[in-house]
Amino acid sequence: MSHSAQVRNLRPVVLQLGRVVATRGVIESVALERIQACIRDHACGDWGVVCAADRAENDRALRRGGRILSAYAIDPSLRCEGFGVNTLWIITEADRRATTVLLPEEY
Repeated sequence: MSHSAQVRNLRPVVLQLGRVVATRGVIESVALERIQACIRDHACGDWGVVCAADRAENDRALRRGGRILSAYAIDPSLRCEGFGVNTLWIITEADRRATTVLLPEEY
């Protein structure tokens, strides 16, 4: 494991995920390592490529309770706008009992 990967893994978890589930589309089309990396980022408060308004809403939801949505590139070397092609969403419910990993078209 590279030094940067080790440092990345040391970030504190700020979000309890509850039960984590993934949709069939994610399981069939996204590498397990990428899914795990995105879940780790989400749990550590890195909301990925969401817009500024969604980022602020996630930060509020983290403090006050509320649903949290993160968006990540499936292939980080390709463009990702937070929706549509090359996008993976992770949603943690307001009660923190469940987190779902899904493709935007599965929402």
